[in-house]
Amino acid sequence: MLGGLRVIEIEGIGPGPFAAMMLADLGADVTVVHREDVPVEGMTDKSLLDRGKKSVLLNLKTDEGKASVRELIRTADIIIEGMRPGTMEKLGLGPDDLHAVNPALIYGRVTGWGQNGPRAKAAGHDLNYIALSGALWYASPPGQAPFTPPTLLGDIAGGALYLVAGVLSALYRVGRTGEGTVVDAAIVDGSAHMMNLIMYMSGIGVFSETRGKSMLDGPHWSRCYQCSDGNWMSVQCLEPQFYKAFLIQLGLNSDPDFRQQRNPKLWKTLSGRLEEIFSKHPQQYWKTMFEQSDACVSPVLSPEHSQHDAHMDARGVWTTADGFLQAAPAPRFLDKAYSCAASKAIPKRGQHTDEILSALKVD
Repeated sequence: MLGGLRVIEIEGIGPGPFAAMMLADLGADVTVVHREDVPVEGMTDKSLLDRGKKSVLLNLKTDEGKASVRELIRTADIIIEGMRPGTMEKLGLGPDDLHAVNPALIYGRVTGWGQNGPRAKAAGHDLNYIALSGALWYASPPGQAPFTPPTLLGDIAGGALYLVAGVLSALYRVGRTGEGTVVDAAIVDGSAHMMNLIMYMSGIGVFSETRGKSMLDGPHWSRCYQCSDGNWMSVQCLEPQFYKAFLIQLGLNSDPDFRQQRNPKLWKTLSGRLEEIFSKHPQQYWKTMFEQSDACVSPVLSPEHSQHDAHMDARGVWTTADGFLQAAPAPRFLDKAYSCAASKAIPKRGQHTDEILSALKVD
C-alpha cells in the first residue's frame, strides 16, 4: 500500500523504530540511520524492529554524517525521530533545517511528554506517561497497586501508532498542498486520547472513577480465572446474550444470583464462586468447553503458545525468522497484490552503508 513512500528513521528506542517498522511492513522504503556516535543501550547486531528496512551507519556529530542525512531527506517523504526535544535542533537537523532542504518533508517526532510543556525535556518511560495521562488508572483490582502493562500501552499504542496515524494524515495534506509539516506525537496525548471510550462510558453511567466499580474492571464476567494447572482463562461476556451463553455452558443459568448480571453487590461473591469452579480443571478442559460458544471466553496464552493456537496458526500470525519469534505485519488487505502478511528480512547494523552513501552526492 505504501510502495514508493520514502522514510528516513533516526535510530532511537521504542516507539520510533516500531512506527518505522510498521511503515516498512506496509510497503514503504525505510532507511534507518544507525548512529555510530550514540550507541543505543542493549544494542545488538540485529533488531526485530528493523525488519524490512535498509541500514546506514553514520556519525551525526560530524559534518559528513549530518550532510549525509540532509542528502537522504532531499528525496524523502517522511523522517522519524524520537529524541528529547531540542536534540535534533542542536545537531542542525531540526524541522527548520530539513524543511529548508525539502519543504514537503513530513517531520515525525515521538516523545513521552511532547515537544512543549513543563515536562517536555524530562526523562520518563512508558509507565510514567500512562500514569500521568490517566491510562493506568484501571490497571489492577481495587486496593492493589496499578500494574505495569508489559505490552507497552504507552510507547506502542499511545506513541508509535499515533505517530503512524499522524504522518499518514500529513501525507494526505502534502499531496494536496505540497507543504510539509511537523507531527508531534506525545505518548501522554495518545494514551489520554485512548481513554475517550472510557470517558464516554463514564458519561452514560457504565464506568466509575472508583476502581472495581465499573463494568469492565469489577464484574465477575470481566476478569481472568486461574485453572487447576496454573494457567488462566479470560472471561468478558458483557452483553446479556453472551452472558447467558456463559452461564449455560457452566450450568448456572438457573442460579438466582448469577442471573443478576448487573448487580454490583454480588460481583465479589460471584467472582469467588467462579474462581472455585475454574480451579477444578486445567486450561485445556475450559478451552474445549468454550471453543464453539459465544460465551466470550478464551485462554490466556504467551506468544510462544499463541503461535500453536488453531486460529492464530490458520491466519499465520506468528512466524520464526532471523532468529526471532515475530508477529506478521498488520493490518491486512484483501487485494493480494498489496498483501503484507509475510515478514521481511532484518538487516545488520550498517549493512547498506556503502550502497547508500555511494548513491549520495554529499559535498
